[in-house]
Amino acid sequence: MSAAASLGRAGRIVLKIGSALLVDRQTGLRRDWLETLVADVAAIASSGRDVLVVSSGAIALGRKVLGLPHGALKLEESQAAAAVGQIALAHAYGELLGAHGLTAGQILLTLGDTEERRRYLNARATVGTLLSLGAIPVINENDTVATTEIRYGDNDRLAARVATMMSADLLVLLSDIDGLYTAPPASDPTARHIETVAAITPEIEAMAGGAASIFSRGGMKTKIDAGKIATAAGASMIITRGDRMHPLAAIERGERATLFRPTANPVTARKRWIAGHLNTAGRLVVDAGAVRALRSGKSLLPAGVRVVHGEFGRGDTIIVADEEGREVARGLVAYDAAEARAVAGLRSAEIEAALGYEPRAAMIHRDDLVMERHGSAGGVATPPTRAEARIDEPLAAEPRTAQEENHAG
Repeated sequence: MSAAASLGRAGRIVLKIGSALLVDRQTGLRRDWLETLVADVAAIASSGRDVLVVSSGAIALGRKVLGLPHGALKLEESQAAAAVGQIALAHAYGELLGAHGLTAGQILLTLGDTEERRRYLNARATVGTLLSLGAIPVINENDTVATTEIRYGDNDRLAARVATMMSADLLVLLSDIDGLYTAPPASDPTARHIETVAAITPEIEAMAGGAASIFSRGGMKTKIDAGKIATAAGASMIITRGDRMHPLAAIERGERATLFRPTANPVTARKRWIAGHLNTAGRLVVDAGAVRALRSGKSLLPAGVRVVHGEFGRGDTIIVADEEGREVARGLVAYDAAEARAVAGLRSAEIEAALGYEPRAAMIHRDDLVMERHGSAGGVATPPTRAEARIDEPLAAEPRTAQEENHAG
């Protein structure tokens, strides 16, 4: 598959934009260029697909607004610049997306928001809700509080983490170069452009250069590092030039780019992680209707839960068992143990009265749940495919229980 085909087929796209593309040292925001990029984003969104923008530029824009000198800034100066620049940046995105009838939603993340499971679930729920409401999330690292010890290091890695968190199909990194070459093209006339990378091998990493190379200082090494994160989670990745007008439309036209192929389906990769690498903190016993709903690809709703065992927090991994005690699935729970006990067996309309606030819809969302396959000999076998994980039709041949009625209603 070509880069153009990958962009055309992706249902959820994470787009990363660097500071140098957005901000000119002399004039500030490159508004004309940003207008064309936003037009490309609007065109994709109009086709019913999701676009998430990971945008650098807050510090670069803020230092221009504040009149800070060129060169290295003190930490507190960088954080002050980020505070001022983020407002200007958010305003620009809001205004330009609004001109296309789209709403921008600002998300500022710190490292723990994607690396700590409880905060990860909260961040993912917020971004997912924005997408479900038709908004365009505009995401940046929270540079006003991030320090060297608690930061992603660069927005290439942040974008890859966001792509993983949101089960994106494609990560697009806009750069000052049109993809990966066998050697730095500026200094080696024999360098060849690589159109497709099937897997990120040590040889591919070597092409990106080491920490002391010109190529690495241009950011290619961090892009390969981001590619390792994204492709391992099941997303494709494209590196292409972003300094031309309408850079996404240029990819669709077949302009030069490098496509990195995923190593696995995003849902499958994520579910293998849940199934094989996390300890369980508790157990939910569910009724037969809930088991049927889960096997049809549904999320686990509180209505189907009969008993809650253990003390766990939101984001912990728990086992889902049937009333005979057999493990049916395991996943990341969206409620803590006390909340789970309070809402077990309740339908959605009853949960808010029990908790005193608007509830999360699912006890375990289907994207956070992996089923034990029929006929497996213990443990959790191969998780379902993306298609299996997105089945929305209930099993109509059998009587519905509370869980299934809640799904239907």
